[in-house]
Amino acid sequence: MVLLLLLFCGLTFAQEKGVVKMQGMVDKVYVDKKMMIINEEFTFIWDQNTIFRNQKGSPITVDQFKRNAWVYIEGVGSKKGKPILIQKIYLIPREIREGEKHLYPFIQ
Repeated sequence: MVLLLLLFCGLTFAQEKGVVKMQGMVDKVYVDKKMMIINEEFTFIWDQNTIFRNQKGSPITVDQFKRNAWVYIEGVGSKKGKPILIQKIYLIPREIREGEKHLYPFIQ
């Protein structure tokens, strides 16, 4: 029984390894390719399941994500060097510091 429980916990941690949660500044948005570059180095892509929200949690469209806009992203990366798939992306007013995170419930 204990061995089965340990195996289950190991699988749960393995699945979480590819989870990405970060905030950064938008550098480029390629709507036709469904891709954006964040912090000049991270490539993110989106699909039909990606959720786009503003800082209050209301739905918005991808065209509101412009160069130099701040975002908070939750995504899944499969392999190093490959684009990260965005699950949720929030348009935020600026970089959110540690003491302000309680004001934004989506930031964990």
